[in-house]
Amino acid sequence: MEVTFDNLLSTGAHFGHLTRRWHPNYEPYILMERNGIHIINLEETLKGLTKAIDFFTDNVTNGGEVLFVGTKKNAKDIIQQEADKCGMFYVVERWLGGTLTNFSTIRKSIKRLQLLEKESSPLYESATKKEILSLEREMIRLQDLHRGIKDMKRLPNAIFIVDARHESIAINEAHRLEIPVVAIVDTNTDPEVIDYPIPANDDSIRAIKLIVGEVSRAICDARSIAYPDGGSIPVAVGEEETAEAESITLENGELAEGAEPKEAESEEIVVEKEESLLEDGEAQDSETEEIAVVEEDQEPEEIVEEKETEKSNDN
Repeated sequence: MEVTFDNLLSTGAHFGHLTRRWHPNYEPYILMERNGIHIINLEETLKGLTKAIDFFTDNVTNGGEVLFVGTKKNAKDIIQQEADKCGMFYVVERWLGGTLTNFSTIRKSIKRLQLLEKESSPLYESATKKEILSLEREMIRLQDLHRGIKDMKRLPNAIFIVDARHESIAINEAHRLEIPVVAIVDTNTDPEVIDYPIPANDDSIRAIKLIVGEVSRAICDARSIAYPDGGSIPVAVGEEETAEAESITLENGELAEGAEPKEAESEEIVVEKEESLLEDGEAQDSETEEIAVVEEDQEPEEIVEEKETEKSNDN
């Protein structure tokens, strides 16, 4: 594994949330509390990341597929980029309820999208100009909804999540189907609901990029072992749609009842815990403390910003 303690430290991966927002089950991963902020033990982060990589390596080497999930703003671009690099599937827009538990319905919606994308599709043969415009709008909507999973023919063997609290519905669906979950978990989340938790700051773009990038590299290496001839994981490419047009009865690509999109949480907390770290690229240094927090009576700029942000949200 290429990630080191110093790499994590430089990205601000050790900054947790305000102490009042912590989850009690997170205690084993907390090093200390400083200025009202929990500091994550990066040694535990390295342990969690190592276990996750070992799991992915074993899974993918044996032909497994991984679904990357990260729908919040800080994570979506990174998730898409790294999933593409290792040839895996991803969800970066809203999580559609039933993506896993109602996968057969999702596949029908995807098959309709594949028909809409074919210019020779029978859907267009007798359609008026107005109907064609409607079909094109439907195609764009479905492309947005299913971007990243359009070629996923079967359920994944594991899912990798950024921000377990934000993606709770995806985690619940995976648990119902006994699909292992690997996730970056911050101090405000219960790590015990995750099969392979990686304790770290899930709001820092640089921390997310570092951890997700390491997972992506491990999966790429595992694929090279599973497919030494340069082959790839089988996906649904060029699937035939002969008699499928008549069998797809979904109107306007709508999902079946029980497959509603995830509602936004009413108390969603948008935390920028190290804005100055991200903008200036500066890491805190400390000769006296391993976790590089500042001196006792000096409050770090990142912590001040988070405290002000969360206070304003509470008001």
